[in-house]
Amino acid sequence: MAWTPDDIPDLTGRVAVVTGGNGGLGLVCVHELARAGAHVVMAARDQDKARVAEEQVRARNPQASTGITALDLGSLASVASAAAAIQQAHPRVDLLINNAGVMAMPRRTTEDGFEMQFGIDHLGHFALTAQLLPALLRTPAARVVTVTSTARFGGGPVDPADPHLTRGYGPWRAYARAKWANYHFGLGLQRQFERAGLRAQSNIAHPGLSNTDLQSRTVREGGAGWLGAGSEVLAKRSGMPAALGARPQLRAATDPSSRGGELYAPRFASNGAAVRRPVLRRWDLERRIAELWALSERETGVVLDVART
Repeated sequence: MAWTPDDIPDLTGRVAVVTGGNGGLGLVCVHELARAGAHVVMAARDQDKARVAEEQVRARNPQASTGITALDLGSLASVASAAAAIQQAHPRVDLLINNAGVMAMPRRTTEDGFEMQFGIDHLGHFALTAQLLPALLRTPAARVVTVTSTARFGGGPVDPADPHLTRGYGPWRAYARAKWANYHFGLGLQRQFERAGLRAQSNIAHPGLSNTDLQSRTVREGGAGWLGAGSEVLAKRSGMPAALGARPQLRAATDPSSRGGELYAPRFASNGAAVRRPVLRRWDLERRIAELWALSERETGVVLDVART
């Protein structure tokens, strides 16, 4: 039997945080986690959109317990403020889904001067996870899920000497690098949990080809060329609806049989039921994770060390 949200166990009393929870895959996650009984914090930049999304969730489920926190992943100050606000309201956080992201946009920089895709998709989530660790580790078996993409195969290690692609920028190259970073971040966080002897888990998920606003936004931004237009058409014609595309990350977040460090994805790469997929472990995996960690701490000024939390 294929996994569906009906397989999510009872989450009553749990607190979940979903970045980008005001639309697309994130909004599906908010709805399904709330339906299972969790209190879900929608961490999002666009507060008006978040309020409309929250109304939609409650219209479908009047018993839903939700909240909204302002989060701009392109601003380290906003990340710190969001983490503080979440922990003030919820001293314990059971689940964090690092879902928000941008794709293949023209070269831009964040408030802190980071290349925007790397800054939002990876560095913002790195800093948020680090600053939510105290609340996550107060729970007996917290989970962190980070969303990657098959685009990671087109990326590669981030150059510490030029992490923000001041030379040779390309929208799709930058996106692939960011998704490569998401993948290695998820694995690295699991290693930290294991070394500290914790039951907490870090998993990775990719949604395959899902028909959300991500492709349309890429086209609206105007920097992805014919490949961006083609991906939008393909998503509309053959992509999974958001309700199906969100299943890998929902399963990564809630499957009781998960052992941590696992990858959840559509069965047929871009489409299909949410299943566990093999995690490809290159010979230099540990070195790449260590390099990414050092770079991320250097750029954000935030230390992510589970053993010291």
